[in-house]
Amino acid sequence: MLNLLNENTLLPLMVFLPLLGGLAMLLLPIRGAGSVRAYALLNTVLTFAAALGATAAFRWTGAGATMQMSSRITWIEPFGLSFSFGVDAISLWLVLLTTFLMPLVVLGSFSAVKDRHREFYVWLLVLEAAMIGTFVATDVIFFYICFEFTLIPLYFLIGVFGSTQRLKAARVFFLYTFTGSMLTFTGVLYVAWWFASGNDGVWSFLIPDLVDAAQQMDPSAQMCVLLALLAGFAVKVPLFPLHTWLPLAHTEAPTAGSVILAGVLLKLGTYGLLRFALPMCPAAVVEAAPAIGVLAVIGILYTALICWVQQDIKKLIAYSSVSHLGFCVLGMFSLNALGVGGSVMYMINHGLSTGALFLCVGMIYERFHTRQMKQMGGLARVMPRWAFFMVFFCLSSVGLPGLNGFVGEFLTLLGTFQSQDVLGIGYAVPAGFGMIFAAIYLLYMVGRVVFGPVCIPRDPAGHERPAPESKSDLPAPQVKDLNLREVATLVPLAVACLWLGLAPNTVLSTLKDPIETLTAAPRREVAKRNANGIPLQTMTSRVRPTEVTSRASTNDPTEQPPEPVYPFVSHRRADNAPEIRDAFTLANQ
Repeated sequence: MLNLLNENTLLPLMVFLPLLGGLAMLLLPIRGAGSVRAYALLNTVLTFAAALGATAAFRWTGAGATMQMSSRITWIEPFGLSFSFGVDAISLWLVLLTTFLMPLVVLGSFSAVKDRHREFYVWLLVLEAAMIGTFVATDVIFFYICFEFTLIPLYFLIGVFGSTQRLKAARVFFLYTFTGSMLTFTGVLYVAWWFASGNDGVWSFLIPDLVDAAQQMDPSAQMCVLLALLAGFAVKVPLFPLHTWLPLAHTEAPTAGSVILAGVLLKLGTYGLLRFALPMCPAAVVEAAPAIGVLAVIGILYTALICWVQQDIKKLIAYSSVSHLGFCVLGMFSLNALGVGGSVMYMINHGLSTGALFLCVGMIYERFHTRQMKQMGGLARVMPRWAFFMVFFCLSSVGLPGLNGFVGEFLTLLGTFQSQDVLGIGYAVPAGFGMIFAAIYLLYMVGRVVFGPVCIPRDPAGHERPAPESKSDLPAPQVKDLNLREVATLVPLAVACLWLGLAPNTVLSTLKDPIETLTAAPRREVAKRNANGIPLQTMTSRVRPTEVTSRASTNDPTEQPPEPVYPFVSHRRADNAPEIRDAFTLANQ
């Protein structure tokens, strides 16, 4: 038994443990809601323990950017299909985020789910298996199966256990994400065919093989592949203007669904962009980065302004996710180590702070059955424990220095500012206003709900009662503050937010090698443009990939490309300006 639990079996174990656990829940004679809850909680805790074991076995230093703990289960050998597992530092941190959140989601849903408990927790466990599989897959078909399969459990979680418009929300969520994913699959199949046509018909769906093949394409073909990848991943993020499905899905989903959606599922889109789009399509990425940056900035500002006028607390937090993940995309397409490192930090930090906010809102909804700011206020007087956590996580989401939100926002903006060859100050400054808007709408919500005169809905269906014209200090019914289970759900999240805010180098120091690997090809394209003095908008029409052998013939086969350079700042910097040798060194200083 001990021989089976080695570093090469930990990743498959993390995928199959919740999957088989969910299926077993359907077959085993587990009776009573309490037994079902305990079983689901135990399964998620064991999965988290396996993730901690993988963390202990992972070589954080000296291993470079190679995939570790690799294993492979052959599926269809003639087509090179297999279930291939492996992680680098980026994917392992996201696996830790997933397995860390799931026990808290299960614990937080004990009182929220009133019936059909077995069905609810089966879908949660299956969803966890699919999310982990997405992060540990090194075969693109395995990745796609897990990526696409996440739609099914969440569809049922929203459609069966959601709020009044749950069926509409589930349909919109499924149609948006499924349609985009099919286009992404088409682009991936094209890259696989390209690889096979140049390798005597031998197929491979391993991600490194497809990355090498895609880099050999001419820029116009890379642009087609990039657009196909964006169709699925940008919808999942979601990136403006493909964001319209998210607020409805968040608002109508049960609390557990909202936490998972914000904490992990949205990160599947940003992870896909980082794992596939940047290394596969370097010329197209450099060409499209300014346009993607514009969409990210618009999303940051536009949805922040929408948050400003929201009266539904849950919908406010849902729109804030679109705004916050705009920072994540902006830092990623700065194409430098500082911005991409901040983007990865933002994935983790957003999952913690926004997931915690949805838990806090869910706890209020269980008591008052309303999320309208006009119908409640002054809750710090009657629910001081809840008020403490709500204020804490709002400050984390705002980006208060010392908490986790500050690190990701600061690094993404600094990376964008320094990316003079791709983005630059014209993107960083308007994005910075998004931080100001976030402080306004979140602190306004805190002021209305947490502080001020006490106002509590009087009937058990407060969302059906007309909102009062003004709040008053009229006598209110007794309200129970957070119990021990709810406090135990929120404390680990608060500790994680504080830890990442005070010691961000715990994560940042591990990201350098994989980020350098994933951004190497786009940075070569930027360096090539700098060396040739080619404007960004004409790059794909005048420059061809030269770091790898091209399939297209050239007019002058003897012509040699210029030696590339790798600047972290603009090539137009003054000669006496200090050169930034390492972006992470700068961040650590």
